[in-house]
Amino acid sequence: MKKDKELEKFTKELQEQILEQVRRRYSKVVIDHWQNPRNMMAMDAPDGYAKIKGTCGDSMEMFIKMKADIIEECTYQTDGCGMTIACGSLATELAYGKTFMEALATVSADEILKRFEGLPKEDVHCAQLAAETLRRALADRISHKQSPWKKNYRQN
Repeated sequence: MKKDKELEKFTKELQEQILEQVRRRYSKVVIDHWQNPRNMMAMDAPDGYAKIKGTCGDSMEMFIKMKADIIEECTYQTDGCGMTIACGSLATELAYGKTFMEALATVSADEILKRFEGLPKEDVHCAQLAAETLRRALADRISHKQSPWKKNYRQN
């Protein structure tokens, strides 16, 4: 019993130390998207889809559903690190409710970095991965809008 409580106390203290280090490096917005990712799920029958493997080896998939020309739903999945999770989460939030052209023009790595109040240099590629995955999902939407029969034959 005593050893269990000591271990629990040690674990809690270690977690707090790690979180304190994270707070020194990242903004509250980054930490919130990392700990509480939005829209992190696959989507059945998306109107646009893309999967990209980033320079660090992380991969991201992005799914969009549109009604008329408005992004009605945008979700993602990743096997990446906390920053890749956070960037995917923010990218989907930024895309939601925008027209195709608005999303294409405004959801960029620079915009993600701005909203996050910057990221350390070694994490910038995560913002680039999220933005590029969204752009490719939008391009896929255009491709399949012109040939709707292709939508059912996507390869992952």
